[in-house]
Amino acid sequence: MESFIAFVEWIGEDRAGALFGLLTGMVFGIAAQRSSFCLRAATVEFARGILGGKVGVWLLTFSTAMVWVQGAQWLGLFDARDARMMGVAGSWSGALIGGLMFGVGMVLARGCSGRLLVLAATGNLRSVVSGLIFAVVAQMSLHGWLAPFRSWLAGLWTTPNGQNLNLLTLIGLPDEAGLVLGLILALVAISVAVRAKMPVATLVFASGVGFAVALGWVLTWTLAEIAWEPVNVTSATFTGPSANTLMFFLEPSPALNFDIGLVPGVFLGAFLSALVRREFRFQGFEGEANMRRSMFGAVLMGFGGMLAGGCAIGAGVTGGSIFAATAWLALFCFWLGAMATDLLVDQRGGRLAAA
Repeated sequence: MESFIAFVEWIGEDRAGALFGLLTGMVFGIAAQRSSFCLRAATVEFARGILGGKVGVWLLTFSTAMVWVQGAQWLGLFDARDARMMGVAGSWSGALIGGLMFGVGMVLARGCSGRLLVLAATGNLRSVVSGLIFAVVAQMSLHGWLAPFRSWLAGLWTTPNGQNLNLLTLIGLPDEAGLVLGLILALVAISVAVRAKMPVATLVFASGVGFAVALGWVLTWTLAEIAWEPVNVTSATFTGPSANTLMFFLEPSPALNFDIGLVPGVFLGAFLSALVRREFRFQGFEGEANMRRSMFGAVLMGFGGMLAGGCAIGAGVTGGSIFAATAWLALFCFWLGAMATDLLVDQRGGRLAAA
């Protein structure tokens, strides 16, 4: 700890926060690019009655994030009660409405916000355009024209006492149950992966995405413990950080923090991974209809993710790993909205178009 304190004092708290975000983002970007981690792909596969590799990757990421985070908490390296997500009022209505919107949007855009960022780093121009639209709409929903409407929807039904709820406490389970549940889900994920004959490297990198989530929690919590100024205890999420990173390059005197390092870190990590694997290549939209579809999906994700309190990563994995109750509701709605959209737009809509 003394060396950690000395390092933070040497470079400064703001720079340390940004550096920790960069490190977390790079681990996430490399692991996500190598494993092809994508909630949208997993929901579509599941909606079509398949328990294959995409579901296996998502389950392994989700479960190992839970194991890493709950294990870190058990070892005293992190305390979820200090997380910003738990220290503010959660919104049931936001998780419900925003979660459904985000689920619809990520199927239309053919990727959640995190996946779009990873794909953009590999030369996918469709993801670049959709990602920029996502960031602009997220910023409008946070501080711009859409902010009053988002606040109204979020305020319809909130958690009591100005704080979020721990799902384990809510259902009467001890804190240790989180680690046990994570281990059980990890075994299920490995079973699905074995049936799908997934390569060992894919399994390792899928768990690496979960590790990146735990890394962010531990680093920001440790920094908050020693910092003179308040530090948000947070981890990998892309709705707020995308909006903040966009404004960082537009404001005359921007401030450094974990969020500002996270998004460039993911891009850099995925870019380097794609170069090493010779998978970097420019790709564009496949026609005008696909462009309209992706852009509309990005709009839904930008507003829905901000309303839900996080994206497929921020609420779905990062929030889920600390058992934030509204994050679990948002995650359920991500799956529900995505599967319904795949059924109505891609499966049934495709059959009607072919008839």
